[in-house]
Amino acid sequence: MECRIEDFRYKEVVNINDGQRLGCVCDALIDVGRSRVIALIVPGRCRFLGLFWREEDYIIPWECIRRIGGDIVLIDVQGEYLRGRRERRPWFTWQFDEKHRP
Repeated sequence: MECRIEDFRYKEVVNINDGQRLGCVCDALIDVGRSRVIALIVPGRCRFLGLFWREEDYIIPWECIRRIGGDIVLIDVQGEYLRGRRERRPWFTWQFDEKHRP
């Protein structure tokens, strides 16, 4: 089966140990030097109606993935999930260099 990284964005992640649904994949960590996927990232749950903040993202190591189906990714994680924060980029930035100065 062939799959693009873009296709993972629509796959739901489920832990087979406790049946918890974590959400859909939003990003992937890739080691470009070794040409391999290190982990999949699933966004954390929204808190307080999603207006103010989110929980930290789930980082699912590639070794924990057991099956990849057409619309689901089954993982095997026992205990606590590895959590982390993504770098937030501003949605609007001005980037000037010496050439564009008036």
